[in-house]
This record gives sequence, structure tokens and C-alpha cells, in this order.
Amino acid sequence: MRIVLQRTKYASVTVDGVCAGRTERGILALIGINTGDDIGVIDMMLKKISTLRIFEDENGKMNLSVTDIGGDILLIPNFTIYADARKGTRPSFACGAKPDEAREIFETMVKRAKETLSVKVESGIFQADMKVELLNDGPVTILLDSDRLF
Repeated sequence: MRIVLQRTKYASVTVDGVCAGRTERGILALIGINTGDDIGVIDMMLKKISTLRIFEDENGKMNLSVTDIGGDILLIPNFTIYADARKGTRPSFACGAKPDEAREIFETMVKRAKETLSVKVESGIFQADMKVELLNDGPVTILLDSDRLF
């Protein structure tokens, strides 16, 4: 699993002109699912997202997590995170999980996040044409890769 994590002042996702999810101060997580991702990967990544200290404390140091500040998390499925652009000018999308597997993992991740995290969690819609809007705070953008976290 790969996640592009962005610290935000606000974020929202719209599908067919309707807001599907929104957050105030918190994290926008663009999520790419890989073949073989399972509940262990989901739990590890959710723990990392919710405990990563990327928000400033009273001294201006990045020392607080989204949980510490009572922030929100917006989870967005994004298969293009596994695009391979090493050759030529057209990215290959052969990497990553197939849609049925990825949908199951993403939906499980959203459900687990809502059940286990102590912050508000909202999400985009798998395989929908989503319009994502955010105000990146900092900017702070971090790439998480489950293959590099174990």
C-alpha cells in the first residue's frame, strides 16, 4: 500500500456535484492498493496515519498527531499512485491490485478506520470520478509505503 498523506486546513471530495466527504483541519490520504495488501497492512497504515506527528505544538515543532489535535481524516482511493512512469511518456497502470481486490481492501480500510480511530473519518468513492479539493497546510506532504515500513 502506498499513501500520499497531506496535512490540510480543509479537504473535500465531490462526486457528480455532491460532496461525498469533507474534513476540517487534518489529513487527506490518497491511497494506492497493491496486490497482497491485507488487514495487517491496513492496521499498520492506519496506525501510522493517526499517530504520525506532523502538526505543530505550542512551540511550533511538528510534535502532534492528527489524533492529538482532534483533527479529521479523509481517505481517497487513488490507483494512479502505483503508476510506473520509468519508461516512455505514458504511465503504465499494470502495477497495484486489480479493481475488485482494491475495492475490498479500500472499503475494509474505511470501515476499520471508522471503528478504531478516535477522529472523524470520511472517504471518497471507489472508481468514481472524484474532484478533490484541499488547502495543503505547510505544505506538508509525506509518502508512506508499506513495503518500506515493515
